[in-house]
Amino acid sequence: MSSLTIGSHTLAWGERTYVMGILNITPDSFSGDGLLPLSAAPGSAETAMGMEAVLEVARGFLAAGADILDVGGESTRPGSQPVDVWAEKQRVLPVIQALAAEFPDALISVDTWKAEVAAEALVAGASIVNDVWGLHLDPHLALVAAHANAPVILMHNRSKPANVEVRERLGKAYQGAEYDNLLEDVKRDLMDSVQIARSAMIPDEHILLDPGIGFGKTIAQNLELINRLDEIRALGFPVLLGASRKSFIGYTLDLPPDQRLEGTAAAVAVGIARGADIVRVHDVKAMVRVARMTDAIVRNRKNA
Repeated sequence: MSSLTIGSHTLAWGERTYVMGILNITPDSFSGDGLLPLSAAPGSAETAMGMEAVLEVARGFLAAGADILDVGGESTRPGSQPVDVWAEKQRVLPVIQALAAEFPDALISVDTWKAEVAAEALVAGASIVNDVWGLHLDPHLALVAAHANAPVILMHNRSKPANVEVRERLGKAYQGAEYDNLLEDVKRDLMDSVQIARSAMIPDEHILLDPGIGFGKTIAQNLELINRLDEIRALGFPVLLGASRKSFIGYTLDLPPDQRLEGTAAAVAVGIARGADIVRVHDVKAMVRVARMTDAIVRNRKNA
């Protein structure tokens, strides 16, 4: 496991940290950064202004050094309202098409657990599938990724979904947040997701793991996972860390989402020191600097 090639891009694991910028095409993001350009009728002035706002954020992310743009159309905050396939496609597909048209060399990931959304997003210009349910929720998603030769990010998730349909699809396996041994349970669950990917003929070099910070974990468990991220990395797959602005930072520092920059920076720096290959963040400019400085220390990369 040394690198991943996607089109003209090569992600050389271990050489430096890659930064993924979050584009939430939702009205109800937990962090308050939701962008919903398709809330009005197609072709309306409101929609056009919303799309331009998304593109402007993306321009800023790429100029600041983001390596990947992650587009999601369904909020994962606790208590958020579920989004059906049609609505999610209406949100993310025009955005991905617009991003691919303006930034043809940019790496775009689609944050979805729905096979139908992922399939059309990959045609529209996305190259990576980021699944917060680790291929456990839609049995067809792994096949879609395999057919498109797309890398998959498999996130660990033991949160209890509010949606009844989602709970039924998951059965009892991923409901509740009880652990016999936090790290061993997380590793076992992640390897279950890896097995689903392998069964669909997704090659190991196209598999990335995400420990699922904030998803079915207590504050103490989130802190422990970041501090022991090297144990996830030891499974042999690249690791994505998504700690940006999350509630464990808010509870630790007693701060709202828009004041969690320093807490996010600390989590990112420690995560990189423990082996994170990609950090998924809202505040791209600041976190690119944190990543470069941390790389200079822990990877001896002065020009990161």
